Amino acid sequence: MNAYEFARAEATRVVEAAYRKASAAGALPAGDIPPVTVETPKDAANGDWACTFAMQCAKPLRMAPRRIAEVLVDSLDLSGSCFDTVEIAGPGFLNFTLGQSWYEKAVRAIGQLGADYGRTQTAKPEKVMVEFVSANPTGPMHMGNARGGVLGDCLAEVLAWAGNDVTREFYINDAGNQVDKFAHSVEGRYIQQVRGEDAIDFDPSWYQGDDIRALARELVEQYGDSLLDKTPEERFAVIAGYGLPANIARMERDLKRYKIDYDVWFRESTLHDSGYVKETIDLLTEKGATYETEDGALWLRSTAFGCDKDDVLRRANGFYTYFAADIAYHRNKFAERGFDRVINIWGADHHGHVKRLQCALDALGLDGSHRLEIVLMQLVRMMQGGEVVRMSKRTGKSLTLTDLLDEIPVDAARFFFNSRAAETQMEFDLDLAIRQDSDNPLYYVQYAHARICSVIKNCVQDGVAMPDLLTVDLSVLTGADERRLIKQLALLPEEIAQAAAGRDPSRLNKYAVALAQQFHHFYNACRIKCDDPALCAARLALCIAARQTIANTLGLIGVDAPETM
Repeated sequence: MNAYEFARAEATRVVEAAYRKASAAGALPAGDIPPVTVETPKDAANGDWACTFAMQCAKPLRMAPRRIAEVLVDSLDLSGSCFDTVEIAGPGFLNFTLGQSWYEKAVRAIGQLGADYGRTQTAKPEKVMVEFVSANPTGPMHMGNARGGVLGDCLAEVLAWAGNDVTREFYINDAGNQVDKFAHSVEGRYIQQVRGEDAIDFDPSWYQGDDIRALARELVEQYGDSLLDKTPEERFAVIAGYGLPANIARMERDLKRYKIDYDVWFRESTLHDSGYVKETIDLLTEKGATYETEDGALWLRSTAFGCDKDDVLRRANGFYTYFAADIAYHRNKFAERGFDRVINIWGADHHGHVKRLQCALDALGLDGSHRLEIVLMQLVRMMQGGEVVRMSKRTGKSLTLTDLLDEIPVDAARFFFNSRAAETQMEFDLDLAIRQDSDNPLYYVQYAHARICSVIKNCVQDGVAMPDLLTVDLSVLTGADERRLIKQLALLPEEIAQAAAGRDPSRLNKYAVALAQQFHHFYNACRIKCDDPALCAARLALCIAARQTIANTLGLIGVDAPETM
């Protein structure tokens, strides 16, 4: 249940009914009126919902908006609605105040839905793929991957909770030049370890990381110097066949540690091996979307679809470009696997690739301009002691995802990386992430959950019976702090729906902090274990509802809700 959407729909319904009644009675003229608009006012003193319908109708009805509002109020029937009163403010605002029945239904909905509270059903559910991280399997994952992992995982979760059929996918770039360079890099380190550092000049363009040296050591342990007896082609095949699976397995382990599980790990090599890349480019040629130059290179007419320049699909040497494989991969998503929408999480440095890929899909008739969405993610700066951190203390090299998770808890990493919208540059404060006080927003939210668990545990130990949220008398919850907390609890389904629609799961972090803050206010203002049994039971029910809502919100972010702290 989305209690906010329900209230908005109710306000719309009663205003529309009031207009029809007033128009039929001749109190308001019939006219081409605009749709009723209802929104939450910025100032709670102006009611719970505000309607601007009277002002919108001033021109078509040729009446003063204040007079229209007065007639509408005289014609309003609030019986059976979730509102107690409607008042006129300013030039003609209609301000609605929620009634007790709405607050009670909001709490009971949490009791009824439990761990599923917050789930909604979008009007047009889609089969959606979210592709994220997709790091090259040639080295460890960096901070961009760490941020993209959480953003993609949380976005996939809110899309699923909003009623969509969601698939999480990792695209493994196991073909092309970077794989050749990777294998040659490991081969170079292998030869150096077998024959000495001076046995080969290590090409400066090869991968320089310690992970390459580690793979070389593993090859020495497994094969000794026997790989040197093989032909270069045979040796290359063994090294690539060992190194890539080892790196992919490491990425899977690191991502599982990061609480990310993919539904599909898709290999680029399968597109080449099956001939799907060639088939895709041939389709583009059949559609007249390509042309060949004198040197034999094949180009996509990208400019015909709104791009700044044309793009190479097949080089003069006959090899297909990475762009060609990317087009084939996305054609596979839409044409073969039937996704209605594909959302990719990319670094902001890939912004130039967005339009050209959408145009290529348009050329294939797949409507890439509308069905393929790219969420561009800005950089993150790691801070510690007020200074930028770029290197791992342990290795002295660039900070990796593994280094980060060795420094701070996984929950902290996930919460902090999800705290800003993707298009916003962010600073990740490593010191703040491990602090055990209310300045740390994750600690503040988790403490609220633990505090509720402690309240409930103490009441049980004192023999207080736990209320059933579906049957307990909630009519006594009329205080301002109680109602503010209920309104905050009722927001979760709306926040999830908005996070999904706006592709911005960071809304959940802001909501979680606001909810924790509202609970702490309630806890300090309202005595839960009081002398009035009915009030005690109702407030305990409110605590139980808050505990469930906090747990659900943290779960969406992939963070634990501890019972003790």
